[in-house]
Amino acid sequence: MLQNLHVKNLALIQEIEVDFSEGLNILTGETGAGKSIILGSIGLALGGKYSQDMLRTGADYGLVELCFSVEDQRIQKKLEAMDIYPDEGQIILTRKLTGGRSISRINGETVSMSVLKEVAGSLIDIYGQHEHQTLLNRKNHLTLLDLFGGEELLELKQEVAANYKEYRAKVKKLEETSMDEKERKKEISLLEFEIQEIEEAELTAGEDELLEETYRRMSDGRKMTEMISEAYGYTSEGEGANASDLLSRAIRALQEISTYDETGAGLYEQLVEVDSLLNDFNRELADYQESFSFSQEEYAQTEDRLNEINRLKAKYGETISEIQDYYEEQCERLQMLQDYETYRNTLLEQTEKAKATLEESADRLSQKRKECAEIFEKKVEDGLRELNFLDVCFEVRLTRMEACTGKGWEQGEFWITLNPGEELRPLSKVASGGELSRVMLAIKAVMADKEETPTLIFDEIDTGISGITAAKVAKQMEIIGVSHQVICITHLPQIAAAADSHYLIEKSVENEKTRTQIRKLDEEGSVMELARILGGDQITDTILSSAKEMKQKKK
Repeated sequence: MLQNLHVKNLALIQEIEVDFSEGLNILTGETGAGKSIILGSIGLALGGKYSQDMLRTGADYGLVELCFSVEDQRIQKKLEAMDIYPDEGQIILTRKLTGGRSISRINGETVSMSVLKEVAGSLIDIYGQHEHQTLLNRKNHLTLLDLFGGEELLELKQEVAANYKEYRAKVKKLEETSMDEKERKKEISLLEFEIQEIEEAELTAGEDELLEETYRRMSDGRKMTEMISEAYGYTSEGEGANASDLLSRAIRALQEISTYDETGAGLYEQLVEVDSLLNDFNRELADYQESFSFSQEEYAQTEDRLNEINRLKAKYGETISEIQDYYEEQCERLQMLQDYETYRNTLLEQTEKAKATLEESADRLSQKRKECAEIFEKKVEDGLRELNFLDVCFEVRLTRMEACTGKGWEQGEFWITLNPGEELRPLSKVASGGELSRVMLAIKAVMADKEETPTLIFDEIDTGISGITAAKVAKQMEIIGVSHQVICITHLPQIAAAADSHYLIEKSVENEKTRTQIRKLDEEGSVMELARILGGDQITDTILSSAKEMKQKKK
């Protein structure tokens, strides 16, 4: 539900903040106090059109912020599907207005206008004389009927959608395999060439990686072999003197001295140990040199094999695994083309079977819709009579299309007549703004336990009504308020008296500037506001008593 509204620097609003409650929230105030500005601010936060002249005179920017609490698991799943996650159970929609542009955020993260509208559509819905969000769009009529149909109808819709997806996949495959004999032979020739080329390559998984590693070692092998050989020549074998020969000479030179004194003997022993270490080093260096032995023939073979694999990669896939998958696909394709007629006939049979399954499930959906439409029509008519449309006639017309779609066979449209002697006509061409609001109210009352949008706003729903009709409108709004949060702007005491929470919108002048403010009324304040609506400036004891009596009836 909508927990909090914060508005700054819009029209007559310098800054207001208001907390809304569960149930029926009623907003009242004198004409021109700014009720439409409050509703317009909410509309802006939900993605409504913005122009610079909406800003308060002298202000550099405007701000509208709506804070929603999200408890319904269905709403949470919808939001998560849009990659929007409540923060501690809250969603905050913010729109900052500067100059001729605006910035929209959800929980502090900047989002596009389309995302803002999509998220807002799951949280709140506005109905008024100039709002065409639902009833005036014929596409929504079938959706409303299906929603009324409940879980059983929803399951049928999902079955039809799944069957339609399967059928379209078969049709697409059938279209893709359609070709004449010349095309078929040409493709067979190409497939045979590609299959043979891949088969002759005899590729094995991981071969390319192993070859690349081997090739890198070979490429470095020649240079490393030369350097190792040079080092070995300096320490062991080579033309001229090397470290091993020189050490041998030094050992022979010191051998005689080692017999004369201990110092000479120690030096001799050290030199012998150095010679032993050098011999060990030379053996290890020789083994290392052997591991880097270079074969020009093997190097050329490795290079040729890598070039062949890379050539196949360029044609059939980025990896050997992809090439092998491509090979399998082409083999299947070749088999299909070689036995083309059999394959086509099998595919045609599968397509016809999928179509029959789709149409059978769509027939069951149509039957369920017809049953639901009859109940829905009666309930909406009863609801409209409760709203003082005494001679109303309401129909859900289901028109069967030539081809079945993922939504079934039919399109749906609401038809209505509100006055005796008039023919039924499409709803969008019959009802006036005020009448349309009451029709929506009747539908919302019928669907109160099925509608997922948690917050509903009604504006100017009292246009053109009074007396008994106003009382009946109030009663219907109370019904909706049991399962939804309802916010309603009204001028009528009968509707205002039904409030669970009552808010007063008023205008004041400070420092020669006009300001619109809103505050929640306590019980006494609500009675006084009802008395003002009933009697205007002259609030007599009788009017005040009537206001108290209206509030008492609500209790």
